[in-house]
Amino acid sequence: MQQKSGVSSFFCNFSAIQEQRKRHSSLARDLLPKHLEGKELPDGYAFRFPNDQVLFTGLSELATLERLCCPFLTITLELQRDQGPTWLKLTGEEGVKDFLRAELGI
Repeated sequence: MQQKSGVSSFFCNFSAIQEQRKRHSSLARDLLPKHLEGKELPDGYAFRFPNDQVLFTGLSELATLERLCCPFLTITLELQRDQGPTWLKLTGEEGVKDFLRAELGI
């Protein structure tokens, strides 16, 4: 993370996933559009996905790769009770919402 004029800037370190970059891109491209709802949080965003074991496994792999290249993010995967939806939450320090808006096109 770099500081510029008092504003935090966040940078992904794709060299941390150099070998897995194609897999990361493929997972993001295939899985993220399957979200049913997006919700703004005070410190990031949450995305609701259907309850699906294969989808959850893919989201888990994506989260594992994402934390390597973007260690400034807090990534939470939440399985809700009674076979409810899966939530993917991306949160962090001040400025991370601007980063996520730019990266995810929100």
